[in-house]
Amino acid sequence: MRLRTQVGIIGAGPAGLVVANVLQQAGIGCVVVERHTRAYVEARARAGVIEHRTADFLARHGLADRLTMESARHGSCEFRYQGERFSVPYAALTGGREHLVYPQQFLVRDLIESFIAAGGTVFFSHPVVGVAGLDSDRAVLRCEPAGSEDGTGGGEPVDIDCEFVAGCDGFYGAARPSVPAGRMRAFARQHEFGWLAILAEAPPSTTEIIYALHEEGFAGHMLRTPTVSRYYLQVPVGDAVENWPDARIWATLRRRLAVADWELKTGRITETSILDMRSFVVEPMQYGRLFLVGDAAHIITPAGGKGMNLAIADAAELARALTTYYAGDGGHLLEGYSAARLPEVWRTQEFSRWLLHLTHSPSDGGTDAAFMHRLQLSRLAQLRDSPTFATTFADGYAGAAPVPVRV
Repeated sequence: MRLRTQVGIIGAGPAGLVVANVLQQAGIGCVVVERHTRAYVEARARAGVIEHRTADFLARHGLADRLTMESARHGSCEFRYQGERFSVPYAALTGGREHLVYPQQFLVRDLIESFIAAGGTVFFSHPVVGVAGLDSDRAVLRCEPAGSEDGTGGGEPVDIDCEFVAGCDGFYGAARPSVPAGRMRAFARQHEFGWLAILAEAPPSTTEIIYALHEEGFAGHMLRTPTVSRYYLQVPVGDAVENWPDARIWATLRRRLAVADWELKTGRITETSILDMRSFVVEPMQYGRLFLVGDAAHIITPAGGKGMNLAIADAAELARALTTYYAGDGGHLLEGYSAARLPEVWRTQEFSRWLLHLTHSPSDGGTDAAFMHRLQLSRLAQLRDSPTFATTFADGYAGAAPVPVRV
């Protein structure tokens, strides 16, 4: 099958689907291709913290009805250390910039339903195996059918001729490798610890997200739904899931999160994984007819819940640039897409790294570990006691303020 459209979108995650919905609303032709099945992407558990700016953008485009009705609103987070606890009311400190807690897979489901209901086309189970023509008048996405997770197969091959390509297919996708060598520069850092990520059928033991600094390492209690909770534990680089039976997980969470008059609620652990804690950015985020969005252009640690929000901010800027291009602006915003996004990408990377090193125990064996730990305690005391310090943190944690949407 051969198709022709204006914008080919690789990836049916939040970023790709936001681009698709906004372009569709503007009357711009687009097709989405996704290597996994629809069932897979709608069930894939990921982040769940949606910044105020992100929610505002989605609402302005009619994409937040279920999000608004079903999400929980949060305006403060809690820090714990040495058996003590304190909260930072970041919404109050930023003029009302709350977070909405809504699992990413629910948002993906909503965006797919909206796009398809309005006549959009998504080719699921069709990995992109080649991207050609990025330097020519039109690009071509070559997509091969893949056997789906349920064994039903993926259909026939598809070639998509398009004027522009939105590469929203993540770090391991086909978009970025299609750029000729030497045209993008990568900046990367491998962090000195890992995270054990735990998903459990357990009601939350808190009304606020918890970040706990403990001599053994970081522990986090994140909120998802009234019956499902996400937890994180700092682990050594190279650790394995097999080293963490359920009993050890719950015992470690109790120990690292412990404060007086508080109890950890437990339940069936449904998923555990070791997260590769790395940071990565490519510059520029565009080449020829290709524009990289979200994890295809940058990887950020989960600290602060920034990944999905940063990806949707990329998607909003690219959709704006494409919309104005097809309205006849001559492509000035498209040419400036990377320059417009990279400053925020780097600011967000810096914040995420700062939060990591605020709450994680220094690497084992470091000669300055005790000194670095005292610095952490000083920062936490400032966060607790200094309105100026707390406001600076709140501004980074809550994310940028919403601005009038221009698409």
